[in-house]
Amino acid sequence: MSSDTLIIVPTYNESHNIERLIEKLMELKNQVDVLVIDDGSPDGTADCVRNAQKQYPERVTLIERAGKLGLGTAYVKGFGYALEQGYQFICEMDADFSHDPDDADRLIDKVKSGGADVAVGSRYKNGISIINWPLSRLILSYCANIYARTITGLPIFDTTAGFKCIHHKVLESISIDRIKSNGYAFQIELHFRAWKAGFNLQEVSIVFREREEGVSKMSKAIVREAIWRVWALKIRSIFGTL
Repeated sequence: MSSDTLIIVPTYNESHNIERLIEKLMELKNQVDVLVIDDGSPDGTADCVRNAQKQYPERVTLIERAGKLGLGTAYVKGFGYALEQGYQFICEMDADFSHDPDDADRLIDKVKSGGADVAVGSRYKNGISIINWPLSRLILSYCANIYARTITGLPIFDTTAGFKCIHHKVLESISIDRIKSNGYAFQIELHFRAWKAGFNLQEVSIVFREREEGVSKMSKAIVREAIWRVWALKIRSIFGTL
C-alpha cells in the first residue's frame, strides 16, 4: 500500500488495454494504487498485469479468479480488499479506455475535498457525453437510466455509471456483502444503498468513449437484471429490508 487511494479494475480479455491503462494511472496527479481482478482471461490479461507489477511492485496488485464470475462480485471482492488494507478512497473503472484515466483525478479530488461521498463520472449530467455508440445502444442506456431514476428516486442522471470514487465510510456503512447484483444493476444498487444511507452523491461530467480494443461485455441478461432489480430495491426500501 503506497497510497490512500485504490482504483479497482475488473478484467476479462483485456490484454490489449490493461498495461497501457496501468501506465496511465501511474501518471495521475493523485498517487494511486491499482487492483486488477481478472476472471481467468484466456487471452493472457493476468500475464500483462504481472509484467506491470515488475515495474510497479508496490502499487499494482492482481487477484485472479477461476472463471467469469461477473462484474458485481469482482467489485465486492475489491471493496473488501480495499477496506482490509485501509484505503480511504476507492475507485471503480473499466479497463477498456471508455473511461478517460485523466478523469480519475477529478473524481478523486471531488471526494477528497469533501464535495461528495460518492463522485460519479456521469455521461448524462450535461446532456449526453458519449462517443461512438450506435444509436440503438444510446437509446437503451438513456431510457434505462430514466427508468431506474424514476422508480428508485435516485438524485443522479447516470444511475448505471461504472466510473466513480467512493469514500471508505460509504462502503463500511452499506453492507457490501449484501449487494448481489451484477452488470448495470450492480451500479444502480450501489448508488441506491449509498443514497438511502444518507451519503452525498455528486456527478462529475465525463466523456465516455466506446472501446477501441476488445469486445463489449453487454448482454441481454444484464439488461433483464437491471429491469427487475430496481423494483426489488424500491420494494425492499419501503419495507425496510434493504
